[in-house]
Amino acid sequence: MCRLERLLDKAEALLNATIPRLHIASADDLLDEYIAFRWCSQNGSGHLLSVKHPDLVEIGDLIGITHQIEEVNRNTLQFLHGLPANHVLLWGDRGTGKSSLIKGMLRQYESDGLRLVEVNRDGLLHLQEIADLLWSRAERYILFCDDLAFSEGEPEYRELKAMLEGGIAARPENVLIYATSNRRHLMPRQVKENQFPSTDEDELYPREATEEKVSLSDRFGLRLAFYRIPQTTFLQMISHYARKHGVSIPTEELHRAALEWEASSSGRSGRVARQFVDNLKGRLGLESTEGRDIRTALSQDNDNQ
Repeated sequence: MCRLERLLDKAEALLNATIPRLHIASADDLLDEYIAFRWCSQNGSGHLLSVKHPDLVEIGDLIGITHQIEEVNRNTLQFLHGLPANHVLLWGDRGTGKSSLIKGMLRQYESDGLRLVEVNRDGLLHLQEIADLLWSRAERYILFCDDLAFSEGEPEYRELKAMLEGGIAARPENVLIYATSNRRHLMPRQVKENQFPSTDEDELYPREATEEKVSLSDRFGLRLAFYRIPQTTFLQMISHYARKHGVSIPTEELHRAALEWEASSSGRSGRVARQFVDNLKGRLGLESTEGRDIRTALSQDNDNQ
C-alpha cells in the first residue's frame, strides 16, 4: 500500500510539472485591457468574458433614425461627463437600428472611457453583482440588454426592475442600462386589460395588474420608438451601403433589384438593406471570377420573378 501511494504521489508530481497552469485573468485585468464584455452565467453564478473583436457600428451608417441618434447621443454624453443621465429603452420594429445604435455609442466614445457589457436574460439575475464589480472603476459602463421580453412572474423581471429603480441597493454612478425590445412595455398585454370593469373573473383589481405590467418600462427615463421605414429611406440606405462597399451599379438597376429583394424578405429595414448589399457584393465578386456580367445576372433574376 505504501509503495502504491508513493507511485501515485510521483505521478501527481509529474503531471503538475508537465501540464502548464492556466492563467485565468481577473476581472480587473479584463476591464483594464478591453472595451467590450459579455456576462456569462452558468449554474447560478457568473463572470465577465472579454469581447476581443466587438462589432463597432458607425453612426453614419444608421439612416432614418436621426431623432433617436440625437437623443441617445445626448444622454450618453451626459453620462460620460458625470451629469444626470437616464436608463434607455429602445423599442419597436425589428431590424430598425436599435441594437446598432447602442453599439455605435461604443465606437464613438470608447476613447472617452465608455465601455459596453452585454447582459443576456440569465445574466439579469446577477445585475447587482455586475454593478458591484464595476463600482470603483473609472470608466463608464453601459449594460447592454438586447431583445428583452418577459412573461409575468419571471425572476429576471424583478431583478431588472429593482436595478433600474426601487431596490434597496444603490446603483453606481458609472453604470447605466441600455435595453432594446420589440415590445413597448417589455411584457405582453391583452385588449381586455383596457376594459374596465374587466371581464376577467380571476382578477379582483385588474387596473393594478395593468399598472404592474407598465411599471418596468416606466423605470427607463428615456424611451424611444423605432418604426418601419418608408421606401425612400430604404433606398437611401441601399445607395449608402452600395457606395460604402464599392458596389458600382446604375442607381435605377440597384434600386429595382433592392425592391425585389425587399418584397421577398421580412420588410423594409436597415438590416434588410445591409443583407441585400452584402448579397450583391458577394455575387459581384463571384461573377467577376467567372467572367460574367452582374447586370446580366440581375436582368435574368428579374425575368425569373
